[in-house]
Amino acid sequence: MSSDLKPDLDRSWERPEALEAAALIERALEEDLPAGDLTSDFLFPEATEPAPAAGTLPGMGVVARCVAREGGVFCGAPVAEALFAKVDEGVDVSVLASEGAVVSKEDVLLELSGPAAAILRAERVLLNFLQRLCGIASWTARWVDELDGIGVVLLDTRKTTPGWRRLEKYAVRTGGGTNHRFDLSDAIMLKDNHSWILRKTGASTLADWVSTLAGASPAAFLQVEVDSREEYIEALEVSGIDSILLDNFSPGDLAWAVEEKRGRDSTVLLEASGGISLENARLIAETGVDRMSVGALTHSAPALDVSLELSEVFILEQEK
Repeated sequence: MSSDLKPDLDRSWERPEALEAAALIERALEEDLPAGDLTSDFLFPEATEPAPAAGTLPGMGVVARCVAREGGVFCGAPVAEALFAKVDEGVDVSVLASEGAVVSKEDVLLELSGPAAAILRAERVLLNFLQRLCGIASWTARWVDELDGIGVVLLDTRKTTPGWRRLEKYAVRTGGGTNHRFDLSDAIMLKDNHSWILRKTGASTLADWVSTLAGASPAAFLQVEVDSREEYIEALEVSGIDSILLDNFSPGDLAWAVEEKRGRDSTVLLEASGGISLENARLIAETGVDRMSVGALTHSAPALDVSLELSEVFILEQEK
C-alpha cells in the first residue's frame, strides 16, 4: 500500500522549505522596507568620513535577544538565519534553543550581534516569522499532548496561508504532528464535490472512478471521502482504496465504522475529519480511527508572543 504520510516527527529543513523561506523573506522585506528604514538607517549609519551629522551614531553595533513571552515550542531558526544572511551578513545569529524544543516564558531563543541599523531594520520581519512558526508548532504540540497514549496519527491539511504551505507544514512537524498531502499533485483524494458531479450523471460507480484514478497514477496514495454510512459501506467494498475519510461523522458513527472495518478484515485506513476540536479530539481518537486530519493546526493556530530585547551596545570594528 502506498502512503501519503511524510516521515513521522520529521523536523528536517530541506531545499523546498529553504526555497519557500527565501521567497517569503524577499516579499516581507519588500513589504516593510520599500525605500529603506527612514529612522534606523539615518540614526545609525555606517562609520563614514567626514564627520557625521549631529544626533547620529555611526558604526554602532548592538546585541539583541529574541525572548519568549510565553511557554511553547520553538520553531524558525533556519528562517532567522536566512533572513539576516539576506539583510546583512555582518549580523551574527546564535541559536540558543533547539528546533522543536519546549521553551518557557523568558527563555532566550536567539541572540543577534551586529550593526544596529541592520538588526532594527529586520526586527519586525524576524518576529513575524518566529511568532507564526512557533505558534503553529506550539498549537500542534497541544494537540499531540491531548492525544497522548492513543495510536492515532494527527494530520494537518491544505488549509494553509497562501504561499506559506511548506513553512507551516514544517512547523506542524516541529510540533510533533504529521503532514498530509502537500498539494493536489501529491496524492489522489476523491472528495465529495468530485462524487457529487459524477453521481449526477448516474452513468458510473465509485468502483469505476477508483479504477480510473488508480490506473492514471498507480503509485499515488488514493483516498476517498464519504459523508454517510451508505457511502462508507460502498467504499469498503471497492478495492484499490488506501484510506477512507469519514467527513463529519459523529463519535458514534466513527466507532460503528471502525467495527464494520474489523468485521470485514479490511486493511483500509480510516481517517476522521470535520468538526474536530481540542475539546473533543480525544473522544474521536478513542473510537479507533487510524488518522485524524485537523485544519485548525494551521488555520487557527495563535501566534506565540516573542519579543526582541537589546542588551548591549558597542562600536563595530572598521575594515582597514
